[in-house]
Amino acid sequence: MAKEIERKFLVLSDSWRAQATASLRIVQAYVAIGEDRNVRVRIIDGTRAQLTVKLGRHLVTRDEYEYEIPIRDAEEMIGGSVGNVIEKTRYIVPHEGFTWEVDAFNGVYRGLVVAEVEMKSESDTPHLPDWIGREVTGDRRYSNMVMATEHPEHGNGLSHQTR
Repeated sequence: MAKEIERKFLVLSDSWRAQATASLRIVQAYVAIGEDRNVRVRIIDGTRAQLTVKLGRHLVTRDEYEYEIPIRDAEEMIGGSVGNVIEKTRYIVPHEGFTWEVDAFNGVYRGLVVAEVEMKSESDTPHLPDWIGREVTGDRRYSNMVMATEHPEHGNGLSHQTR
């Protein structure tokens, strides 16, 4: 069973960009959502697609299963998805032994920049780069699933602070 162990933060500045080693364009949507689970579909760089199942309520650690699927299937699933389609560019930023994923959102969340660090254990203590701001781990407003299912025009209280 795969585990996802991560912490999430707002980003204060663009200084991370100089350290980014790769980027991916991601279009994602949710096919099914439950109180403690969800099924997400992603198209990455327009060339490949994934179906992801996440289980669990824990704020930092959840079970996660990912599968490659045909792009045509992903496009059909996105067409029948729940709520908003999330568009973002994910930048890979290595920092002191950890890999940070910085998501710069487009579309309805343009301007929002969030960084996640994946860990091997909940007891890991990654050094926080100087461009990292307030921790939002467990703040449901910054969950991609919530962002997809709540309407941003009604105001969900997200901070778009990037500087």
